[in-house]
Amino acid sequence: MNNLKKKKRKIISVPIIFFLFVYPSKIYPSPHQKINIKYCYDGDTCTTFKGEKIRLACIDTPELKGPKANPQKAKEAKEFLNNLIANEEVYIRLITKDKYGRTVGELFKNGANIQKLIVENGYGKIYEKYSHQCDWSR
Repeated sequence: MNNLKKKKRKIISVPIIFFLFVYPSKIYPSPHQKINIKYCYDGDTCTTFKGEKIRLACIDTPELKGPKANPQKAKEAKEFLNNLIANEEVYIRLITKDKYGRTVGELFKNGANIQKLIVENGYGKIYEKYSHQCDWSR
């Protein structure tokens, strides 16, 4: 009788395990929201097709203008980000609003953390003051 129970458990567990790995979003809804990025103004600020300004959390990229500007590096960061997510649907983990009214959030595309990619590829650095907001940057 024990062998029969073990066989039944194995038969039942295989489909359940398959379902958990193939359809995880059906069981555990994502805490992230879908947004559509129109374009990115610089390496850490984008605009959605709805006109919402998005400030990428936990990173800082070179400035295009101003006293601390580094236009060449800033253009490279902007181009990198636009190539990744402009005209694309991405997911955002909302964090807060900044003093300029922009939505601050962590962006993801195909499961990849966009901020982390920017830092890993040398287009930006971790913004130490706000690094506590993102698990990967602590």
